[in-house]
Amino acid sequence: MTTLPTVLITGASSGIGATYAERFAGRGHDLVLVARDKARLDALAARLREESDVAVDVLQADLTQPGDLAAVETRLREDARIGILINNAGVGQAGSFVQQTAEGIERLITLNTTALTRLAAAVAPRFVQSGTGAIVNIGSVVGLAPEFGMSIYGATKAFVLFLSQGLNLELSPSGVYVQAVLPAATRTEIWGRAGIDVNTLPEVMEVGELVDAALVGFDRRELVTIPPLHVAGRWDALDGARQGLLSDIRQAHAADRYRSEA
Repeated sequence: MTTLPTVLITGASSGIGATYAERFAGRGHDLVLVARDKARLDALAARLREESDVAVDVLQADLTQPGDLAAVETRLREDARIGILINNAGVGQAGSFVQQTAEGIERLITLNTTALTRLAAAVAPRFVQSGTGAIVNIGSVVGLAPEFGMSIYGATKAFVLFLSQGLNLELSPSGVYVQAVLPAATRTEIWGRAGIDVNTLPEVMEVGELVDAALVGFDRRELVTIPPLHVAGRWDALDGARQGLLSDIRQAHAADRYRSEA
């Protein structure tokens, strides 16, 4: 009988992370749950052990704190049972760019980009060596849309998409699967923490529907999964246009349109 890989999930105490935990436990995977709120993690772990008869470890950590982040990195490097990383922990943004504090900017960037990248970097060498493993990075459609007005948050999510695409090119030849999941507005606690009333938003997806769709993409081994996107060809067209742009970039000389007229 094949042993299923253990899944480490960050931001697992509620919302998308907790739902991923429920779904993977239902599939028979053991879990390592990471978040700041140990009481909620303990409660979720106890329920999943009872409902799904899987092993669930709890690892309390604030990924913006160097010591806590290092502890999770160590677990990823040393625990050979972990074969799937769900990089879900993140924080949102309320207010315009000029309303942000230095502390808020640092925390948002640290959690949404630095911690996510370091955790992927901690586990990737082991995955490459074993020729298997999966890294799932939770991004956002905001990373495609500066027009949404969440400049810092959107920039971090654009980073997540770019990183995932780059990791796919580097790691997939060694058998490592990388997925970027780009939700739109989803009913989670991230809105309240950012000072936004989710009920004021016009269209919000339920978290269970979001994760179930993301897992369909996971099972299909998609690189980019956008659960709210109804016309898949639009992403294909966007990515094709990007690749076409690259083919037109010649670095030796400035384009004619930038040359001064005599």
